[in-house]
Amino acid sequence: MSEDSVVELDDSQWEEVVEKGETPVVVMFYHPLCPHCMAMMPHFERYAEEFRGKITFARINVETNPFSVNRYGIMATPTFKFFCGGRPVQEIVGEIYPGLLKRITEDALQYGRECASRSTPIDYNIGYA
Repeated sequence: MSEDSVVELDDSQWEEVVEKGETPVVVMFYHPLCPHCMAMMPHFERYAEEFRGKITFARINVETNPFSVNRYGIMATPTFKFFCGGRPVQEIVGEIYPGLLKRITEDALQYGRECASRSTPIDYNIGYA
């Protein structure tokens, strides 16, 4: 397996990779000490290879990236969040059956763009008074 099959994100790269990326993205929010995250990581990496070029697989450490974690209301790890056109279209939380992760990835590829087109974009530059 290629080491660059999964993009390691931080808050500074989020917009470029997830919100403005050319392909759909699945992000694994993880903590390095989370045993459930470590159990899912080999499957996540395997699917990153399998779906290479169709969907970007990325992971982000919740401990060191509070902006992205807070922005998307991540409350547990692992959380798998699917984005299409920069918009979240699906989420699943916890150590799941690997086949379920694959199936949700396939569904996000098939239906994600249509789902995103039917949602209202959120302007996050709301400012604070």
